[in-house]
Amino acid sequence: MPGIHIAEDGQSAMTDQTAGQAETVVGEADNATAPEAEARREAAEFKDKLLRTLAEMENLRKRTEREVTDARLYGTAGFARDVLAVADNMHRALAAIGPELREAADAKVKAFIEGVELTERELLKMLEKNGVKKFSPLGEKFDPNVHQAMYEVQTSDQPPGHVAQVIQAGYMIGDRVLRPALVAVSKAAARSPASANDNPPPDDTQ
Repeated sequence: MPGIHIAEDGQSAMTDQTAGQAETVVGEADNATAPEAEARREAAEFKDKLLRTLAEMENLRKRTEREVTDARLYGTAGFARDVLAVADNMHRALAAIGPELREAADAKVKAFIEGVELTERELLKMLEKNGVKKFSPLGEKFDPNVHQAMYEVQTSDQPPGHVAQVIQAGYMIGDRVLRPALVAVSKAAARSPASANDNPPPDDTQ
């Protein structure tokens, strides 16, 4: 009937209008979402760049502190090495004065010797205050990183490969070797002929 056809046509028109409005709303929502997504992406990029910059700044700070510390500790290595020559000469001078000479010396000479000994102690304290420490590795296992072997010594007092004698003490500055210790390294003592024949071969004549 005509009335029914008119109602159907009106409903169809309303449906088309509603669909168009829905599409418009969805389109506007999509247009609103795109800038927001772009802003989030840019914010994530800025955050990543900021974190990278902060990490680089922290690494730079640590590296600068380490370089300053090394310069303060190891910057005097050349001067300290020169001072060691003075300390060595003082030690040799004192070592050359045996007990008999000390006993036979008069009061003035004894006072002079004591003054040299005091000066040597103060010099070592000054070096230690600046990170330089003396070490004498007698009896330790030979370490080529901190010891310099001068010769070998046959001895039964030390296991082979150990420091049997200290010719000249070594010095460290911080955790580095300022001057290696000059040492004599022990090796096994030669067996005497008697000890070599302790176990004679069996007699095959029997």
